[in-house]
Amino acid sequence: MKQTFIQGTIILIIAGLVTRILGFINRIITAKILGAEGVGLYMMAFPSLLLIITLTQLGLPVAISKLIAEADIQNDTRKMKKVLVVSLCVTGTLSVLFTIALLTAAPFFAKYFLTDDRALYPLIAITPIIPIVAVSAVLRGYFQGRQNMKPTAISQVLEQTVRISLVAVCTKALLPYGLEYAAAGAMLSVVAGELVSLLYMMKCFKSNKPLKVRSQFLEALKESKNTFHNLMAIALPATGSRMIGSISLFFEPIIIAQSLALAGVATAAATAQYGELSGFVIPLLFLPTFITYSFSVTLVPAVSEAAANNNYAVIQNRLRQTLRTALLAGVFSSLFLYVFAELVMTVMYDAPHTAYYIKILAPFSIFLYLQGPLQAVLQGLNLARSAMINTLVGAVIKMAALFVLTSQPELGIKGAALAVAINMMLVTLLHLYVVSKTVGFIFEAGYCFLVILTALSSVIGTQIIINHFLEEQTTFIQTAAAALLSAGLYFILLFSAGIIKWNQLKKLVPKV
Repeated sequence: MKQTFIQGTIILIIAGLVTRILGFINRIITAKILGAEGVGLYMMAFPSLLLIITLTQLGLPVAISKLIAEADIQNDTRKMKKVLVVSLCVTGTLSVLFTIALLTAAPFFAKYFLTDDRALYPLIAITPIIPIVAVSAVLRGYFQGRQNMKPTAISQVLEQTVRISLVAVCTKALLPYGLEYAAAGAMLSVVAGELVSLLYMMKCFKSNKPLKVRSQFLEALKESKNTFHNLMAIALPATGSRMIGSISLFFEPIIIAQSLALAGVATAAATAQYGELSGFVIPLLFLPTFITYSFSVTLVPAVSEAAANNNYAVIQNRLRQTLRTALLAGVFSSLFLYVFAELVMTVMYDAPHTAYYIKILAPFSIFLYLQGPLQAVLQGLNLARSAMINTLVGAVIKMAALFVLTSQPELGIKGAALAVAINMMLVTLLHLYVVSKTVGFIFEAGYCFLVILTALSSVIGTQIIINHFLEEQTTFIQTAAAALLSAGLYFILLFSAGIIKWNQLKKLVPKV
């Protein structure tokens, strides 16, 4: 069933919220069982997976979404079939090749690049996910192009539910054999979650499809030369930014591990520190991005359609809606995490010493929340090349900063956090400049100031209440009270200041 822009976004936001909550439960369980060092092994393998998935998908989800949206307007089911046939052939072939490549190169890569032989086992355990994610990406692109966000939303929730159900079983079963086997067990739970997600989307496609993909598959493939060129014309520029980001993440653990070694940090300690930064802190900072991701997914086809009609007023309106929502969620989140960093990290991971990572990154995380929607608009405007250049500039500077800062003994892993902060800010500002120049969008400084003032008042007010009335309570009660009180006060102030109005909220409720 096709949804409107707002309805589709709200569906993805709700699913994203549930998914992130389940994801954090999963991370807490994993951290309790594996500890920082085990999480470090787990996270060392993950960037390699992300790079290979990016190479396998080749930017096709965005291209599929755009072409399916165009075909849907014309009610051209033949064109839809050609798009799906070509996409499945490309991703299927690449997934097989890269799965074999990763299995072959894993021992050498773990030993000489990640500087920890134990990372081999998580690398091997994660490889079955590559072909699964390849097919999932094609189906997600199809549903998003038809502006039906429910299959994507439900599949995400299913994936996390399966992961939580299996992660404790898999890790505990393999923990007696060593920490590296337990980390591999955590990866196996990820594979199982993705498989269930794929099976669900295949069921949705079979029950609601307007076309039969397997029927005359080869004939459709032979007639799809133009479709292939159209897909690649969109996919290759669109994948540039993701490719650069994935390559950057791929080299990140390598550079950090080597730089920490130069700074005199032992291998086990370096693995633990990387696990704390990438496994504990970064996912926490990414929490509000489920909102901006939801808008970003729906922005690409919406902006593409508006751009085709030269309707820049619609593009400006969609972008304004998205950035305002990102600010509302992101500003509050960054301020809350900065002020209550010790409480949050103690309750979630029993690691209060990692709060200084949060204090370094939280002030810059607001740029991260704005980055996704801005990049989605650039893709919708066929400015993927500009987005790619901006991402490349940010990645090069980030890699240089990682090496220079992390290798300093007085900074160590703090230098890695600073490099991440630099990247967040730089790429977002570059995206904002290009979007503003193209569609005439002017950033609302007054609105930003009012949101920051409102969020700051709610968080500081909550801190005063906690310090005066709940100082003797347990850390868990203090943290729960801080979250509930600050969020409640924030919403009250938003309504009082007129930033949010009741009539706006009514429009967000999807009609059944």
